[in-house]
Amino acid sequence: MSFEPLRHIRKVLVANRGEIAVRCIKACRELGVTSVSIITEADSTSLHARLADEFVTLPGLDSTAYSDGESILEICKKVGADAIIPGYGFLSENVEFAAAANEAGITFIGPSPESINAMGLKHEARTIAEAANVPVIPGSPLLSNVGHALEAARELGFPLMMKATGGGGGMGLQICYNEDGIERAFALVESRAGALFKNTGVFLEKYYPLSHHIEVQIAGNGEEIVKFGERECSLQRRHQKVVEEAPSPFVERNPGLREKMLHAAKQYALQLKYKSVGTVEFLVDDETADFFFLEMNTRLQVEHGISELCYGVDLVHLMLRQADYEHGGQHGIPSYMLRSFGRRDPLGWAIEVRVYAEIPMLDFAPSPGVLQLVNWPQGEGVCVDTWVESGQCITPLYDPLVGKVIVHSLDGRAAAQQKMIVALADTVLQGTQTNLAYLSKILESDAFITGFTLTNTLSNLEYHACAVQVLDPGFFTTV
Repeated sequence: MSFEPLRHIRKVLVANRGEIAVRCIKACRELGVTSVSIITEADSTSLHARLADEFVTLPGLDSTAYSDGESILEICKKVGADAIIPGYGFLSENVEFAAAANEAGITFIGPSPESINAMGLKHEARTIAEAANVPVIPGSPLLSNVGHALEAARELGFPLMMKATGGGGGMGLQICYNEDGIERAFALVESRAGALFKNTGVFLEKYYPLSHHIEVQIAGNGEEIVKFGERECSLQRRHQKVVEEAPSPFVERNPGLREKMLHAAKQYALQLKYKSVGTVEFLVDDETADFFFLEMNTRLQVEHGISELCYGVDLVHLMLRQADYEHGGQHGIPSYMLRSFGRRDPLGWAIEVRVYAEIPMLDFAPSPGVLQLVNWPQGEGVCVDTWVESGQCITPLYDPLVGKVIVHSLDGRAAAQQKMIVALADTVLQGTQTNLAYLSKILESDAFITGFTLTNTLSNLEYHACAVQVLDPGFFTTV
């Protein structure tokens, strides 16, 4: 893609932290835009604080500081920011924040508030899918009480998934195998939904135990939609993605499936008149290859980098350019230009792993501490998105993601897998515990080698951390 400087946006506030903040800052620099970081005191030594052209310290210490939209908009006005880029998480899908930014004359670098709002509740997103002729999982409307839930369950048949309509990030889900499970799940999910999402609405969907989580990357200007292929995201632990790859080995084994899924994703985005970058997620039945709409993420995904490598596009640049046209009073990137970014088939194979400071033997609890030594892998076809260097303190205040290792090979999946195994072996993170050995175990497993990975694969993966737990440390402790 072109590195031609933006024409209208001159200063961007990066409303995030960690590796995605670093990624956005670098993109701003590449396009000739001044970047402003927001930081907490706990993040004062972080890479995103040092790389930005300017930074402003937020009130507060924990993650809520990065979600304080009112304070962040005031900072935007004080520093003279033309636009704000939210990354993922925090305020990235907050419709009130996006609307308030636009009303203040500060361009929100992302989709319209209307699109964000339309995707805010899962049951409403299903309705949009039906209007766009996109398949949805057989399910119920919102459930008014336990009796209504039992009635819907008998009609749909087990197993079922109880879902919070306002849920996200793998939260607000409960599998139900019988009517007793429905009764327990209704109270549990409704209660959690109210506490976490301020919305107690729940509904049922059929549960497919042998399934894939496959998503399609799209970008739009409100009139035209281009697709950047699919990503296989089935390797999840507690509904959280751990390893992603593009293209999907399952899609590769099923001729015609890619075309159908990409068409469905495009139709869905067109229904929204979607602008900016987004992802349409599908559940795919392993036995029949039938696919169903799950949700649309109206933001940049953590795993966007593997699509960039396979399709030769910079998605953050694309977001910035779309916003630049909007800031200049235009509809968006001209359709002919947007179409020029798309390509029909992926080029090579890419794999991404998420590296966390966590303790596998303690059910992957966070592992705060100081990273005394950090060495990331290098080489052709190896990319690292990170926010840490040697000496960085990992606090318990934020998500323990320390980086993403991404590899790309033009020689196919097996070559990409071997490149990732070497990259993980070359990664050095000393000072906290990490999931590096766990990631290597996944990459070397039969399921991954053969490409037959499902959403329950990691639940069945046998992994024993090579570590001991010191229960009572002291001068007489021996190991």
